[in-house]
Amino acid sequence: MAIPLSPLPYAEDALAPHISKETLETHHGKHHKTYVDKLNDAIKGTDLADSSLEEIVKAAHQKGEKGLFNNSAQAWNHGFYWNSLTPEKTAPSAKLAEAINRDFGSQQALAEALTNEAVGHFASGWAWLVAEGDKLKVISTHDAATALTENVVPLLTIDVWEHAYYIDVKNKRPDYVKTVVENCLNWAFASENYETGRVWAYPQEAAV
Repeated sequence: MAIPLSPLPYAEDALAPHISKETLETHHGKHHKTYVDKLNDAIKGTDLADSSLEEIVKAAHQKGEKGLFNNSAQAWNHGFYWNSLTPEKTAPSAKLAEAINRDFGSQQALAEALTNEAVGHFASGWAWLVAEGDKLKVISTHDAATALTENVVPLLTIDVWEHAYYIDVKNKRPDYVKTVVENCLNWAFASENYETGRVWAYPQEAAV
């Protein structure tokens, strides 16, 4: 069973002007697709061929299989990232808002912490809002490393690899992060992840 390319949950031009259609076409249709294609080549005919993507990521991580881990983790990270973004303005649920106020002081303080983590992260990687038990934390992971292998529930993420923003703003990562944090984060998705306490499951079948 091949791992599918996780579909975008919105049209390719839906995040414009914050993230352009050209960026999404390239990021999703080329970068994400390449990770998925390489992953499927790697698991074909192995004992992981019928596993979920989450199982593959964790197995590769435990076994130290770097190539398999990089492609599987990047496939999962990107699927999670698309869902972390939305063209609609959203707000945290009452339960998540309460946790944000408890652990960060305010949503503005959380936005600043997430921005600082994403902008300050050296080289390629990901900035995450996660729940560790009941406590919210902002963390970052390098390269393909993922919150999926940490003992946390990922709530949302920001991709800070240059391919996420170079077409739109060249090397100005702070501009990209600012516009994403202010306009595109999917707080409804984060709220669902927080309230269920379950790790988001990558789709096992391609969209019809």
